[in-house]
Amino acid sequence: MATVRPFAGLRFSDATGCLADLVAPPYDVLSDSERDAYAAKNPHNIVHLTLPEQRSDDRSKFVKYARSAALLEEWRRSGAVSPEPRPSFYRYSQTFSVPHGTFTRRSLVVLLKVEPYDRGVVLPHEQTFPKHKEDRLRLLEATRSHLECIFGLYEDDDRSVHQLVTHAPGTTVADLTTPEDGIRQTLEVVSDPDAVQSIQDALNDRRLWIADGHHRYETALAFRESLGPRENPIAEDFMMMAVDSMTDPGLVLLPTHRILKTLPCTVPELQARLSAHFEIESAPDAGLMEAIQQKQATGHRAFGVAIPGGQGFVASVKDVDAIAGQIEGSGSQMLKRLDVSILHGFIFEKLLSLTGLDFFSYTRDDREAVGAVGLGAPASFLMNPPTVEDMRLIALGGEKMPQKSTYYYPKLLSGLVMWSLKDF
Repeated sequence: MATVRPFAGLRFSDATGCLADLVAPPYDVLSDSERDAYAAKNPHNIVHLTLPEQRSDDRSKFVKYARSAALLEEWRRSGAVSPEPRPSFYRYSQTFSVPHGTFTRRSLVVLLKVEPYDRGVVLPHEQTFPKHKEDRLRLLEATRSHLECIFGLYEDDDRSVHQLVTHAPGTTVADLTTPEDGIRQTLEVVSDPDAVQSIQDALNDRRLWIADGHHRYETALAFRESLGPRENPIAEDFMMMAVDSMTDPGLVLLPTHRILKTLPCTVPELQARLSAHFEIESAPDAGLMEAIQQKQATGHRAFGVAIPGGQGFVASVKDVDAIAGQIEGSGSQMLKRLDVSILHGFIFEKLLSLTGLDFFSYTRDDREAVGAVGLGAPASFLMNPPTVEDMRLIALGGEKMPQKSTYYYPKLLSGLVMWSLKDF
């Protein structure tokens, strides 16, 4: 089972500035212009570490990683950041609103011992992009620090661990609302020895699923494995992870939609190809998301297809097993029955002969997906998200969903707590 432990997290001091000017979304959701905007807020904003600047006079493209490492050391020397006086857990609460309600998700930031996937202790559920791992590995090697959390889930049918986390005594050290999304972000230090021990014992009896952060997990694993066997625990064995119960009422999964860059047929031809396997119902583009959510609520798999002109359509699967049987590859029926598998493996590949990842872009905003067809995109496919149970079962079977299959909302804020291997 998983091995977790408390740690002496690095946090910004009050004298460094307003915390709202020091934090930022995770590195992989920021555009270059967004990164620069956060960097301009404060010279200590976390993006100066997570996305170090590439300068025109750098001797090589790798200098920026050394720059991040040097900057972190300077922040420590100046007292801009300092480690917790004793090992602790960090309760991280995020209160947010989505169209179907307002929720609070409570996770716990811990150190997790990294393990190869084949040991069945930490389980992935999505495929990854190799080029992203190289960048994060170079940053980890240079800074010898975990600057951002990944997000994981544990089974907790009776919510006993979630209750331990929720009710553990803690000291609030951060409480802010991020203006770009209106999310209230609260961080509490949990250092009471009895509470820490109870939580640690409970989590060490669980497997963990990676919900978000596969690249960084695999980076940390490669970093550790490069050192070879060791008899005793070492700092490189561990990384930061925010863990949450699969039964947390605040755990929300949102869909990721696809905006096509090309459509190899006319819209009537697209409908004709789909009609043999899907029920086609006309619907306004602006109402597609609500329409497919209603289909999902009644047990149907359906896609919303936004097209130019404002009047799209809903495509509802007639026979899921029949479609899954036509999807190529060695994946299980469970994997092939997922919405994302039907979209990519059947609609895109079989019906439209579209393969690879270059013919579409992703968006988490259904309004953006609909708006894209008014700006020149030939079509957008709107999707329902998979369930947490889908993710759990796919991972238990040793399989992985396609990239961008799941989107746990909201993302974890970077800059609330970090961890340096020197503080192990």
